[in-house]
Amino acid sequence: MTVTVFPRHKSEDIERYTRERGWAGMTLGDVLDRTAKAFPDREALVDERGRLTYGELRERVDRLAFGLMGIGLEKGDTVLLQLPNWAEFVYSYFALQRIGCVSVHLISGYRELEVSHIARLTEARAWIVPDVYRRIDYLSFMGEVKKENPELRHIISVRAGKQGGMFTASLEGLMEQELTAADRESLSLRKPKPTDIAHILPSGGTTGLPKGIPRTHNDYLCNVEYQQKGWGMGPGDIGLLFVPVGHNLALLNVVGATLVGYKLVLLDSTKLEDICGVVEKEKVTYIATVPSMVRRVLEFERLHDYDLGSLKKISAGGEPSPPELIREVNQKLNCTYINEFGMSEGLLCRTRLNDDIETISHTVGKPCCPYDEIKVLDEGGKALPPDRDGELAAKGPGIFAGYLGNPEENRKSFTDDGFFKTGDVARIDRSGNLRITGRIKDIIIRGGENISPAQVEQLLRAYPGIADVAVIGMPDRELGEKVCAYIQTVSSEAIDPEKIRAFMGEKGASRLLIPERFEFVESLPMTEAGKHDKKALRQDIKEKISRLS
Repeated sequence: MTVTVFPRHKSEDIERYTRERGWAGMTLGDVLDRTAKAFPDREALVDERGRLTYGELRERVDRLAFGLMGIGLEKGDTVLLQLPNWAEFVYSYFALQRIGCVSVHLISGYRELEVSHIARLTEARAWIVPDVYRRIDYLSFMGEVKKENPELRHIISVRAGKQGGMFTASLEGLMEQELTAADRESLSLRKPKPTDIAHILPSGGTTGLPKGIPRTHNDYLCNVEYQQKGWGMGPGDIGLLFVPVGHNLALLNVVGATLVGYKLVLLDSTKLEDICGVVEKEKVTYIATVPSMVRRVLEFERLHDYDLGSLKKISAGGEPSPPELIREVNQKLNCTYINEFGMSEGLLCRTRLNDDIETISHTVGKPCCPYDEIKVLDEGGKALPPDRDGELAAKGPGIFAGYLGNPEENRKSFTDDGFFKTGDVARIDRSGNLRITGRIKDIIIRGGENISPAQVEQLLRAYPGIADVAVIGMPDRELGEKVCAYIQTVSSEAIDPEKIRAFMGEKGASRLLIPERFEFVESLPMTEAGKHDKKALRQDIKEKISRLS
């Protein structure tokens, strides 16, 4: 695949973003080079297996980059990157950036259904993946993914117990060779341009399987630079990530730590004692996470057994932050809460460090990048005045150029003047702060994970005995929402929910897509337009849950 197949920013926008310095004109490889040259002995990365300085990190990245070139990966090739919160994710990401490959980010929970779809969508040439991770046996479906995607030439193992079989190489083996001056020169010749595509993030689509969101070095570094520097991140900080690195929320901070030069701790656990223990041990100053995880930490019965005094900032996005949660963070942890709204397509908004508690509690602040513009549109596409609800739209150097291979979606998603329509209902107050008040798109947000009800419904309709189905998000205190399926059966005979779950698993569905609750009904409520009345279903499940509490 060559980079010419990707959507591109308009030439007049490129000229403007370059002239105004919204784009820095650097690549993601440049970011690591600069920091490693300036601070080679500074601690850069910590995970469960060890610690690396910036100099050591750069050496591993260079060796892996050269190894990937050696197996035949070309500039512009797409590579599936499906790793948990391990240091190997960081090596792999920056190694691909170094040689002009495009990393395609998959969360660890994706199984055959999603992996095959995204491999096909992106025409992936390689897949970097463990053999087994927790309950997921990737080996069990590698053959099917390869069969459905003949262009997938290489499957590269990470921390695998055995080699051979479906694997064509190991990450560890690709990093063994010491590099000569000639090797380093060949690496430098593969350097991409800042306008090239750096990576592709899957969307939490509303109409079925995920869409591909390509990001260039320029527009992604725009997000990262203003997010980090504008919120006072510096070399003295120590960041903690336990949010999966396959998410944009985490990736922003992986790149951000490298740009600014602080230490990043990757934690492959969401156990509360592990989180608090790492904060205490590493003297963590900053955590990027989702509100539901903040709630769990605050309710941890042993919270006061740990010294969390180093913690200064918590940023939380991916789902709404309740005002009482924000106030409780201030009271219990004595640190600043950053209320964040971001999307893989590029818009990133945050409350400021000096905002008052009311602003932090009731808004998501303003765009991080001062060159990004936002407006709220009515149903006819006209910009609305302050304090009026409408669809949020954004344009600027931090916004992507369009979805991969989906011209119809791009036509619907962009206005004539180039603003991206986010699908969120919002209002902008008279101070310029943004409030997210709802969603136009039908989507479930479970612990920060976007889940497409349409995708779940498609899987359920294939089960024998199901006549109709409507999937909604039901309220959950810890995760924000969980997946609930309302099912109308063909006959009056009951269906065992466990058999449905097993069926979905056999179809390759990830755990996220399998409903946590089933409601069996004689008929589904419909709107006047002939669609499922999901508003009525959400009210119904809310009432049922409240009666049980």
